[in-house]
This record gives sequence, structure tokens and C-alpha cells, in this order.
Amino acid sequence: ALSATEMAGGKVEERKVLVPAHRYTPLKESWNKIYTPIVQHLKLQIRMNLKARLVELRTSEHTEDSGALQRATDFVKAFMLGFEVEDGMALLRLDDLYIESFEVTDVKMLKGDHLSRAIGRVAGKGGKTKFTIENVTKTRIVLADTKVHILGSYQNIRAARDAVVHLILGSPPGKVYGQLRAVGHRLNTQF
Repeated sequence: ALSATEMAGGKVEERKVLVPAHRYTPLKESWNKIYTPIVQHLKLQIRMNLKARLVELRTSEHTEDSGALQRATDFVKAFMLGFEVEDGMALLRLDDLYIESFEVTDVKMLKGDHLSRAIGRVAGKGGKTKFTIENVTKTRIVLADTKVHILGSYQNIRAARDAVVHLILGSPPGKVYGQLRAVGHRLNTQF
């Protein structure tokens, strides 16, 4: 069996992920949880470049899987977007998981209080609406200012995105819950 370095023609492949200022402290606190699976399971090299504020990943002579570098990069990027380490771990283990990001203003041009209310409708009281969407569609959602990031399989992301879009456009949460119930039933019967 060829190692990833041999498949790349003997060259060491490298990827860099930018660390936003607001994720610097959470990265420091979760470094061991991020570092361990990348080094032990994927057999990649990882380091934090403090001056450039980058996480640098690269293959080593021990790396076996050619897709390991991309999966590790996606995992680190997911953490930088605001997902929990445990949610990002799924990106390392499963192949058909993706992250979709969009701005609230991509759906509808809102400003000021209208924008705040739309984000509030998506989150719900105490995060209830967001958790309901996550549980029914088997996805994870991060609301970061005016950005919405959704992690899950392609079909599940579509269902969650549709629910979030309806809430942004002004649908009452009760109506969205009803639609989600139907979609959730459909998603469960397909598998």
C-alpha cells in the first residue's frame, strides 16, 4: 500500500487554516482535543503558527489515507466557524458530511432591528427553535452574527436550510415546526 506522500509523488502536501481573532482562545483551550485525532488517527502533522495566526497541517511519511489532509482541514475549518469539537469529529469519521454557510442578508435584505428579529426567530427563545431544527434534521447549526453555518449530510442540510430561510422570511415558528415534522417524517422513512 502506498502512503499519501508516495501518492503525491514524494512531496509533502500542506494546508493552512486561518484562525479568526474570536476563535483564538477557544482554539487554545481545545487544542488537545483537536490535535489528538489528527495526529493519532490520520497520522498528519499539525502546528499552530502564532505569528501568522494559522493552523498548519501537512502529510508525513506515516500518512496512509490520501484524503486525510482534506478531512483534517475541513475539521479545523468547522471548529473555526464555531462548531463544537465533537461535531467536527464527525467530519473525520464520515464521508458524506458537508458544511454550508450563508448570510441572513443573502435570503432577504434586512437592516437594523429587522435583521436582529430575523436572527432571533431562527434562534428562538433560549435557542429552542435552533435545537428543534437541529434535532429533526440531524444537523448542527451555528449562528455567528449574520452568518448561518449548517453541518450535516446534503439532504439534511437542505431541510434545515429551508426551515431557517422560512424563519428569516418571517414565517411564525409554529408553521415552520409543522413543516419540519413532515420533512422529518420523510427523512426517517427514506432510510
